[in-house]
Amino acid sequence: MASISFYGWEAFYDEDRHLQANQEPKSGRLYTMYHGTSVKVARAIISTGFKPSADGMLGPGVYVSRDQKKAERYPLKSPITDKVVLKLSVDCGKVKRIDKDNHALQKTWHSQGYDTAWVPPNCGMKAVPSGLEEDCIYDPARIEVTDIALAPNTTILTELKQLIAQNNKSPSKSNTLGNCGVCKLKLGSAHNIQPCWGCGETICALMTKHRCNFSGLRN
Repeated sequence: MASISFYGWEAFYDEDRHLQANQEPKSGRLYTMYHGTSVKVARAIISTGFKPSADGMLGPGVYVSRDQKKAERYPLKSPITDKVVLKLSVDCGKVKRIDKDNHALQKTWHSQGYDTAWVPPNCGMKAVPSGLEEDCIYDPARIEVTDIALAPNTTILTELKQLIAQNNKSPSKSNTLGNCGVCKLKLGSAHNIQPCWGCGETICALMTKHRCNFSGLRN
C-alpha cells in the first residue's frame, strides 16, 4: 500500500466575533458589526475610512450595530436603491453599557476611559424606538470594512467588493488593530510565527488554513 505525505490543516472558529444582539460584548475583542449608509458614502468609507459623527445619542463617534437589520434601516430617508450595509471588523476596546435614558455617562463615556458605548436591545431608551442593539465606536481606526452585507444590485456589490480588495492590498494601509500579519487575527501571546515544517512557507500556528506549497522545493 502506497504512503501519502500530507502537510497542512484547516480550522473553523470565529473568536466569539458573532454575538447575538443581546449578548454583552467583552472588552478587548474583535466583533463583526454592520453600518448602513448610501452608495456614495460607502465608496468614501472604503477608500479613506470612517469619519465620526460630531454628536448623537451617545455623543461623537461612529455608530454601528451587531444587528444587520438595524443597519439596513439607514440612511433613514434614503430609497432602497441607495442603501448599502458594510460588514465590519471592530476592535471594541473597553466597553461601557448604556441602558437607560439620561445615563450619567451617555455622552461622556470616552472621557472616562471607554472606547465603545453599547446600547442593548429592548432596554427601553426613548432614543431607540426600534429597540434594536446599537454601538458607538469613538475611534474610527478601530473599525475595518471587511465585506458588503447588502447592496442595491450586483453591479454596485461587485464594485464595492473590488474596492475593498484594492484597499486591502494597498502598501500604505496600516495595521491599526494590531493584528498578526500572517493569520490576520488579533495579536496575543499564543502567536508563533515560523517556517512551515513541510514547505518552508511562513506560517502562524493560529492560521485557519494552510496547504503546503511544494512548487518552490527541490527534489
